[in-house]
Amino acid sequence: MSRLKTIVRNQRGVQPLRGGHSLCQGCGVPMVVRTVLSTIRQPVVVVNATGCLEVATTRFPTTAWNVPWLHVAFENAAAVASGVESAQRVLRRRHALPAGEEVAVVVFAGDGGTYDIGLQALSGALERGHRFLFVCYDNEAYMNTGVQRSGATPFGASTTTSPAGLDSFGKAQRRKDMTAIAVAHHVPYVAQAASTHWHDLSVKVERAVAADGPAFLNVLTDCPVGWGHEPKLAKQVIDAAVETCFWPLYEVVEGRHRLTYTPRQAPVEEWLGSQQRFAHLFRPENAELISQIQGQVEADWNELLARCEEGRM
Repeated sequence: MSRLKTIVRNQRGVQPLRGGHSLCQGCGVPMVVRTVLSTIRQPVVVVNATGCLEVATTRFPTTAWNVPWLHVAFENAAAVASGVESAQRVLRRRHALPAGEEVAVVVFAGDGGTYDIGLQALSGALERGHRFLFVCYDNEAYMNTGVQRSGATPFGASTTTSPAGLDSFGKAQRRKDMTAIAVAHHVPYVAQAASTHWHDLSVKVERAVAADGPAFLNVLTDCPVGWGHEPKLAKQVIDAAVETCFWPLYEVVEGRHRLTYTPRQAPVEEWLGSQQRFAHLFRPENAELISQIQGQVEADWNELLARCEEGRM
């Protein structure tokens, strides 16, 4: 309850992302942005890669942002954040900035600007050790430009560039495990979160900002248009991803894995059946594909549990 009061108090002051944006009805991105920025108590500079968030919050001549904000290209958000963070350190060494708490540098990028186009810059920034928080709002496709497949798109999903039809069952490849890729850079803090589990996300933001080095948050964020569900069902759909273990909630602190939410391990059909992009998988001829997805979810879940057990040793 105290966390909710903190977030509400911050919002009563200056709402970092105010109303007036044009993000779609039911979109989970503004909830993620507001939870992240309202949790951080120190001053913030936002670096925003091209994508749904950038396009829908800054239509000329207006803006929905109430914090210092930089729009950058798909591919270089982490590089720009590195520059902002480095400039702050240099100015402090020169005593050109007033003494006091540091400014938090926060990056927001979609899965296109994280998993794919922005991966090289992100990898370099993580490896160099720049102190910033990179938040991926992962809606599992290039939604802003027409629902094309990305490296985050799940196996079997139908998109405009991996359409389901007579000769295709949707995307034929598994999605990248971007959270694990970030962990492999040996950074202080990495976590996986979901837009509807706002308390879990808020706690992780606090820990990420306090980390002595780079931090990465991968947040599952629904897109009613691209996923194919009614906007009013957004919470139900995201929660199904968590409860079926398709998207487990966990954190990795200095290399140690820890589960932050225990799901009820529902069958994966509960997640797949809530979205039109997976509707073709429920045809009789595709029954084996659902079994394949279930098997992979269970294997990934068991592997995560094993790593969490190792983290407690």
